[in-house]
Amino acid sequence: MRVAVVGHVEWVEFVTVDRVPRPGEIAHARATFEEAGGGGAVAAVQLARLAGGVDFLTALGAGALGGRAREALEVRGVTVHAGGREVPQRRACTWLDAEGERTITVIGERIVPRRADPLPWERLAHADGVYFTGGDAEALCAARAARVLVATPRARDALVTAGVQLDVLVHSGSDEGERVEPGELSPPPALTVTTLGARGGRWRSEAGREGRWEAAPLPAPVADAYGAGDTFAAALTFALASSWKMEAALAFAARCSAACLTGRGPYGAQLPAP
Repeated sequence: MRVAVVGHVEWVEFVTVDRVPRPGEIAHARATFEEAGGGGAVAAVQLARLAGGVDFLTALGAGALGGRAREALEVRGVTVHAGGREVPQRRACTWLDAEGERTITVIGERIVPRRADPLPWERLAHADGVYFTGGDAEALCAARAARVLVATPRARDALVTAGVQLDVLVHSGSDEGERVEPGELSPPPALTVTTLGARGGRWRSEAGREGRWEAAPLPAPVADAYGAGDTFAAALTFALASSWKMEAALAFAARCSAACLTGRGPYGAQLPAP
């Protein structure tokens, strides 16, 4: 199994609170911790656990935080291939409330890989599956050489301009920033998957077939929601790259997402290979 992620990294400070502070309020954190996060990083770690390794083509900012992000991912089994940027590493502050919800403040510009970066793009042509969270249009074209290509609308600029067909577009039905209008992508994805949290989700094929899946039971109480969506997408990429039938792939992705909800941060409870 050869899998890869093309996308972004953020250095995230997590702050555990009873609730997100109201305007003007001073609130006390119950705990804090830091981790390499962002959609690309979260997906790369989950794929490394499922497939035994993953190539992560990304870009990192200048300074100590970029190096810390690389080290944190490599410790978790990710092979990091990173272009350098002479800008500060993008950061985020994530509030984790008592209900398990996450509220994110992002600091700095989104740093994504470019096809011109001296990265091993040729490996994507030999990949069984690639998950794309960010990059330029040429990077997306390189990712299209994989047997299965899954992407998020957060890479919208590349998706709109590259003119390649995705096997799967995965987006959250509750996030307006991930909304995709009919006809926005040409050619349209072969399959569009919409996650709906505790209500499971729905899918629609390019040919007009539709279906739904149920949310997986939680194996433990909810800890926090950070990373659950990208964990779902990574698990779906793995399952489809393993030639599973769509219904089984969606059910497995839902189970991985449910497990992620029960761990601290994005990596506390991600599942290993089945």
